Amino acid sequence: MTKRTDARDVSSATEFSPVDNEPPLRWWRRLRIVPVREIGAGRRAVLVALVAWVPIAVWALATGRLMHADGGEALFQHYGIHVRYLFAIPLLILAEAALHRGSVAIARQFVASGAIEPAILPRFEATNRGLVRLRDASLPWVLGLGFAIAWSFADPPSNHDDAMSWAYGADGRLGFGGFWAAYVARPIFFALLLGWLWRIALVTLWAWRVGRLGLSLVPSHPDRTGGIAFVEKLPGAFALVTLGLAAVPASRWAHEVVHHGASLASFRLPALAFVLLWTLILLLPLFAFAAPLRRARRAAVPAYASLVGDQGRLVHRRWIERKAIDDDEVLEPAGVGAVADASVLYDAVKKMRAVPVGKAALAGILVPLAIPFLLLATVQIPLKDMLLKLLKVLV
Repeated sequence: MTKRTDARDVSSATEFSPVDNEPPLRWWRRLRIVPVREIGAGRRAVLVALVAWVPIAVWALATGRLMHADGGEALFQHYGIHVRYLFAIPLLILAEAALHRGSVAIARQFVASGAIEPAILPRFEATNRGLVRLRDASLPWVLGLGFAIAWSFADPPSNHDDAMSWAYGADGRLGFGGFWAAYVARPIFFALLLGWLWRIALVTLWAWRVGRLGLSLVPSHPDRTGGIAFVEKLPGAFALVTLGLAAVPASRWAHEVVHHGASLASFRLPALAFVLLWTLILLLPLFAFAAPLRRARRAAVPAYASLVGDQGRLVHRRWIERKAIDDDEVLEPAGVGAVADASVLYDAVKKMRAVPVGKAALAGILVPLAIPFLLLATVQIPLKDMLLKLLKVLV
């Protein structure tokens, strides 16, 4: 259960959470499954996972299709079913608490870092309040849930679909476990996925609005992003979502490799497409700060170049030509060190990133993406051989 101190309502207008008090969380609270002012991600993750998976497993056990199936494939062989409902669904729910903490911390940091100056603080607070009103709207969630249910009926299961082969009897009829998977468990997973796409859209919209406020950036800041490198933590706030979603196709492909002799190479293109698309989606909020960073760099480069030039001319006049200088504040402390310091600042400005995407942002996406696909690779390539090949490359 998420502690009250972590899941409290975000009352300060300088904070923003795309999760707290959203409609599904309010519904859970009304059912008294989640206490007021708590997110309760842990208990919800367990409950929803059991609702999605247990009826399927109980039916398979009762009909003798859990571990073995005469003339067909057992449920146990279809790793995608278990991973989707026992692993991905819980992660999609647990990730809500991670996003809540991460987004609140980043919003606070905008103020604490000075990027939001007092002059634009009211506009920042207005932006947060506007996004909170949008977050609290029920319509997007009702439409998402309706679409998930409608899609399940529009795309019914088929006995020609290998992923559902465990659910059909010898007479070709779909059993109860198959009905539950198709019309209960799958809509739950799909609705959760749509919910996360909505949250990503909210975070992206929030970032774009904040980026247009006129942030007070420091072009010479050593983080190379004007002092707002903390926004690189945003993709990492979705790490559990990334891990859960990547595990779904990886588990499905593992079944194809183990039980149907498929080659890993046949999944290379869809895996690459998934990685590229999901990476782009999670980087969208960071691209919101590209325009202010470019403007800050464009204005700072000539200004800092002029400073270095002025200092260089004064140093030459004082120490090479040995002439007196009336105003030498720009040379303090005395000596040529001031020029060296200015040169460092100029280099820092020149190295400013056009987009706040660095190792932290990419690691927050690619590490959880890589874990399921590396485990998939061990299905066909023994872990020992994989590690030996990696060692040979490194050594």
